[in-house]
Amino acid sequence: MNYLETLIWVFLSISAIFYILASLGLHRFPDPYTRLHASTKSTTFASIFLVLAVIVFSIETYQSGIVGNSRIYLAIHSVVALIALLLTNPVSSYAIAKASHESNYFPKKYEVDELREKKGEEVK
Repeated sequence: MNYLETLIWVFLSISAIFYILASLGLHRFPDPYTRLHASTKSTTFASIFLVLAVIVFSIETYQSGIVGNSRIYLAIHSVVALIALLLTNPVSSYAIAKASHESNYFPKKYEVDELREKKGEEVK
């Protein structure tokens, strides 16, 4: 096992840990806001490390000369998918949080509701 294979396994292990933490956060946290925090942050970092593992794998197989340019295309497509995920993940979590707030689903404990104050509504 060379250093690139070790690096691939390290990236995959880190990615798996982040995915496990995201699933635990979804089950353990009490309200949608904290669940969104756990799932959005963890899955974003897990996806970054997963794409890094794919890129290192592509470089390793390309250097070995076993396959042609298809591995480089795989790495490029993985980076494009990661960029799409990095752009859409915060937007979707914002939309879910806004919908939760608009449907009057509030966190268990909160002190300030700036969105309601900004709209001029009375804070309970």
